Amino acid sequence: MSKKILPLIIAGLLVSFYALSQNFPFPQHNDYFSHIKPSQYTQEQLDDQVRSFYDGWKNKHLINGCEDDHYYIYVDDGNTVTVSEAMGYGMMIIPLMAGYDANARIYFDGLYRYYKTHSSYIMPHLMAWKQITGCVNSGGPDSASDGDIDIAFGLLLAHAQWGSEGEINYLHQARLIIYDIMGNDPSEGDINQSFNTVKLGDWVTSGSYMNGTRTSDFIMDHFRTFECASHDTTWNFVVDKCYDLISDMQTNYSPETGLLPDFIDDIDTEPRPADPNYLEGELDGNYSYNACRDPWRLASDYLINGDERAKEAAIKINEWLLESSGGSTNHVYAGYYLDGTKAVGWSDISFTAPFAVGAMLDTNNQEWLNTLYSKVLTSNVNSGGYYDNTLKLLSMITISGNYWVPPCELINGTADLYQKDKNYFRIYPTVTKDKLTIKVNSEIVNKRINLRIYNSSGNLILNKPFQNSTGSIINLSEYPDGIYLIGLSTENGESLGFQRVIKQ
Repeated sequence: MSKKILPLIIAGLLVSFYALSQNFPFPQHNDYFSHIKPSQYTQEQLDDQVRSFYDGWKNKHLINGCEDDHYYIYVDDGNTVTVSEAMGYGMMIIPLMAGYDANARIYFDGLYRYYKTHSSYIMPHLMAWKQITGCVNSGGPDSASDGDIDIAFGLLLAHAQWGSEGEINYLHQARLIIYDIMGNDPSEGDINQSFNTVKLGDWVTSGSYMNGTRTSDFIMDHFRTFECASHDTTWNFVVDKCYDLISDMQTNYSPETGLLPDFIDDIDTEPRPADPNYLEGELDGNYSYNACRDPWRLASDYLINGDERAKEAAIKINEWLLESSGGSTNHVYAGYYLDGTKAVGWSDISFTAPFAVGAMLDTNNQEWLNTLYSKVLTSNVNSGGYYDNTLKLLSMITISGNYWVPPCELINGTADLYQKDKNYFRIYPTVTKDKLTIKVNSEIVNKRINLRIYNSSGNLILNKPFQNSTGSIINLSEYPDGIYLIGLSTENGESLGFQRVIKQ
């Protein structure tokens, strides 16, 4: 058989398979980078806790309404029906729970249809940020960056989970959103290409808000998948800028706590925490109901991609929290000034749950993670609101090991190369400037094997014999920045697996 025909046959079979089944059914038990999980529960118990809370969350917040085939995430806030932020969370959660929930694809497609009928009037593939009674747009209708980013990511999850051969081409729709998020120039979309920063929404087209950003929109693991889906390397610069701003804040404004402000201003000169009432309230320049998501977002990028910048930032926050609370969740509050002084006198799971995700990276403090997670479990979905319930669920999915991102090779149509079984070898770090180490297990040490490297377009750029040992080095310095798929194979071509790495 022709070597050119065989991959086409494989690809065709895979497309058919993807269209009919889930590729990543819950539970996934992802192979995260160095971390701990709550040790007082077994893996099966952690999975069951996610299933149980998901059922309650879905019954309360996933609503079939507005139109017969539409679903939305109800936010139970006055006359507000939903917001794009909630839709983005829902469009992440549903694909992550597919396999447990037999109707996940039906729900996801309904969420997608709702999103499509509520477009921003500025960028047509972004979502109007708020709808009120009667399912009508309100407050703009323009977009909010976090909702846009999570919706695009959710569509990539759907593509990875079910394929894009059905009624909705998830991949195509995701790319349309990603292109609108990036825009053609700094005045368009959600990204300011002049500074590689995330804007507050597509409504920011000029003026002083062009110099501002929201730290909870620093969603680096999503941005890496956007680079893969769009082949736009600007996303790598956005990732770096996010980490630069995090470092600026922690070094210059919260050296003892690591806490990040809800908003940052003056990114064009000397970045600083925003002034009070910059956009939402008195605590805009402190750690409040936006920044409370930061430990979860930071930890997610480390757990999936191994970026040490994320680990360092998250652990700094966790170590301060442990010391300031005395190890008691009774002293974990729903808001802080950047120096660590409590800004309010109450607690909220929307703070505690993301703190628990961040604590997964601090392998020296198992008891503290156990304490935080036990507190998270005490909240009741029926008495909780949309925000705390949803952040709790997303945190539990991550803590249980069931968060994952769409493989780049699957997004780009080279899914026949992807193997989830990585027992033969491990590559670290997965984010590098030049050198990588391959650690192989005893089954293939000193065997004659080949090294293969594919670029983000799925093109084979290197295929050569591999000098196989337990700690062999690969040097990517001669290649441009981007995402690569690195694999090993036997002499007769049998794949031993692939892993994705990022050179930046």
